[in-house]
Amino acid sequence: MNGAGAIAPRLGEILIERGITTQDQIDIALIEQKQRGEYLGRILVRLGFATEAVIRDVIGGVIGQESVDLEGTLADREAIAMIPRELARRLGVLPLSWAPVERRLKVAMADTFNVAALDQLNAHLGGRAEVAPVLAGEAEIEKAIDRCYGFELSVDGILREIETGEIDYQGLNQGAEHSQPVARLVDALLADAVKHNASDIHFEPEQGFLRFRYRIDGVLRQIRSLHKNYWSALAVRLKVMAGMDIAETRAPQDGRLSLSLAGRPVDFRVSALPTVHGENIVLRVLDRQKGIVALDRLGLAEAALKRLYRMLARPEGIILISGPTGSGKTTTLYSILHHLNTEAVNIMTLEDPVEYPTALIRQISINETARLDFADGIRSLMRQDPDIILVGEIRDEDTAGMAFRAALTGHQVFSTLHANSALGSIPRLLDIGLQPEIIAGNLIGVIAQRLARRLCPHCREACRPDAGERALLGLAADAERAIYRAKGCPECERLGYRGRIALQELLPLDAELDELIATRATQRRLLSAALGKGFETLAEAGVARVLDGVSSLAEIMRVVDLGARQGAP
Repeated sequence: MNGAGAIAPRLGEILIERGITTQDQIDIALIEQKQRGEYLGRILVRLGFATEAVIRDVIGGVIGQESVDLEGTLADREAIAMIPRELARRLGVLPLSWAPVERRLKVAMADTFNVAALDQLNAHLGGRAEVAPVLAGEAEIEKAIDRCYGFELSVDGILREIETGEIDYQGLNQGAEHSQPVARLVDALLADAVKHNASDIHFEPEQGFLRFRYRIDGVLRQIRSLHKNYWSALAVRLKVMAGMDIAETRAPQDGRLSLSLAGRPVDFRVSALPTVHGENIVLRVLDRQKGIVALDRLGLAEAALKRLYRMLARPEGIILISGPTGSGKTTTLYSILHHLNTEAVNIMTLEDPVEYPTALIRQISINETARLDFADGIRSLMRQDPDIILVGEIRDEDTAGMAFRAALTGHQVFSTLHANSALGSIPRLLDIGLQPEIIAGNLIGVIAQRLARRLCPHCREACRPDAGERALLGLAADAERAIYRAKGCPECERLGYRGRIALQELLPLDAELDELIATRATQRRLLSAALGKGFETLAEAGVARVLDGVSSLAEIMRVVDLGARQGAP
């Protein structure tokens, strides 16, 4: 590897220190180096003393350079189109991804210090893009160039290729995946979904066609329709990648697959379900890079963020997050754990399944085969000296009881609960079977959450609310307040929205609320007491976002019932 030249004097020492090679092997490689004049890393790979991936990672760690494993990496079609094959091969570079907003082209190079190669790339691009090099193995780059430039990568081109040739179903399970157009079609579709920030990918067979949809910012969007003839081959490919049984088509199946997209790992949780028109397959995109967001970047209002920090400062007790599927509960939980994650605490999680592997956190996946459920898992965790425990979901009395017992014994516990509001979590816990005396004093607080789309800042359009809208927003009849609505522009792909914000109602519990819970007070009394302490409902949080111009009234009404707001008509 050419990049090894940057740390040639230390490379051998580092490899010996880490137990990757022996002193004898380094001595042999040094003799070869004197005879051939090659870089030490390249010689070690050629002699079989170390793999190219190991050398790449060692060099990247020492020089502080991002490295990428090109095996299985999907390059961006737009990036490939920017650099001709001959130039890529001559310079030993592979275009990985193109970010049009930042105008940044990420390229893989064996030697990121090769100024001459970078100058030639910049000259070819003519100042149209900033080149961002990442470290990769020399042989890996050569193979990837053949793979990416040797075959059609666009969806339309691959479809034409499939129409004019025969699909080798047997080959989908063999080693030559990248020569198969169906395999490349699946790769192109998954890469396109990640590029569009989709959270879910739907393959939906209908009677005569296959519908393909993305869930972007919480709303499903149809991307294209394909002839149903394509579906059997696509389904086989997806199931092979996810480790599912391709012969089983009449029973539900779950699987998981991982890909490297634009140089970063992306996981997909796969679900197959038989329908009257064939197997329906849905993939949940688990992008680790976007899975953990700093608390101050969740889009919370400043007052809500301060209230959340105060809740997290309590050393023991349980914090619950409620909301429907897709409301961002997992993202918020991981953001909280990331905020609390230090070497001074032992954080352990029980999840079904583990979605975002995180350093320094002990994560356990629920395993029905091994008869490990949430309740038994908590019992086992308690013997592992945890400080902070995350329980993926409270589903039944046993899990709820064990979670609250963990809180009783001085642990900080986090979990999710299916309830429509923060106050609605209290009767839900009682309905599960918990005694009010157990809830009171151990529940730090409840967070109810929804996700709403953010208006595109480039095209949002000011408008004056009518009488009904003013009443919903709590504005006076003669108020001259403008609000914003979605319009659509090229920056947001004509949708009018770009990204999402979290709407939260935070209910911290204190002595007064604990006493009301212990005496089984009504929802009305609990709400009255909470409002007297500054409690803000989801509806109030949504209205504030409309008045701030962050979201539209139509979008907030899509996710929150403004009719339940205090004072609403």
